[in-house]
Amino acid sequence: DYDQLLKQLSVQKQALGLNDWAYASMVNKVSSRINSARHNETALLSWFLLIKSGYSARIAYDDRAVYLLLPSRHEMFDISYFMFRGKRYYAVDFDGATRNPGKVYTYDGEYAGASTDLDMRVTPTVASGSRSKKRNLAFEFEGKKYDIEVSYDSDRIEFLSTYPQLSLDLYFDSGVYPVTATSLQAQLAGAMKGMSEIQAVNFLLRFVQTSLQYETDEQQFGKENYLFPEETLFYPYSDCEDRAVLFAWLVKSILKLDVIGLDYPGHVATAVHFHDTVAGDSIDYRGKRYVVSDPTYVNAKAGVTMPDFRPYKPVVIAY
Repeated sequence: DYDQLLKQLSVQKQALGLNDWAYASMVNKVSSRINSARHNETALLSWFLLIKSGYSARIAYDDRAVYLLLPSRHEMFDISYFMFRGKRYYAVDFDGATRNPGKVYTYDGEYAGASTDLDMRVTPTVASGSRSKKRNLAFEFEGKKYDIEVSYDSDRIEFLSTYPQLSLDLYFDSGVYPVTATSLQAQLAGAMKGMSEIQAVNFLLRFVQTSLQYETDEQQFGKENYLFPEETLFYPYSDCEDRAVLFAWLVKSILKLDVIGLDYPGHVATAVHFHDTVAGDSIDYRGKRYVVSDPTYVNAKAGVTMPDFRPYKPVVIAY
């Protein structure tokens, strides 16, 4: 008798604005509580409920465990997967852990009505909570000191930490929860009032370059770990791709300027399309001129490429 449970799950999905990963996580949480955290039973019930919710989930097993396999519209990294009819099914876990099954057994065929693959895009309303905390970020620009108070939601940060690693364009295209976005945008926009476009972009560059401490993912997490904008504002350290994602979101959301990511060998930066002509290094992309703006190159202004990467032509990250 599962109809009422499915109805309640659907109501919660709509009420909380859950995307597919958040909904699958909620289903897994419910299944875990029902099954007293027993892994195999949780995987089986999660599979059943996701199938009945329209997702093309699959179950597999070996002599050690039962595995929940889910297909995704977007590639996931560092997660084992199996190919069925040309589609990748990932052995997902919802606590940030990594499972590495080898040879497994599964069934043939598909369940009627279960055809939806996970859409891994992050929306602003996903996993909203009420545990708001604050952090102060200080920096200087043109001889003046600024102190920016950043709010973040602890539940949202916890949820984002469960996300598998995705391609960089999804981080550039992610939404930011209003608890963080609204206050931060207002403070920065107020400080930039009266500035020209180039001044404002340089202001945001200086904010990201100098108010955040740099460490590689390997130093902070022990592995590659791309961060969403809110995570960059939460964690004590960040590296080049994290800063590029945060800076791009700030420029687009506050200044309404187009931004692209620049993927160099071993480095990620950004480039901004200005309405006026701005001198400096640039990239031509789809008929527009984008001026290189590197939020990791400390104190560098728009138009300046980090010297080590000037010989390289970057791959454009469009989103």
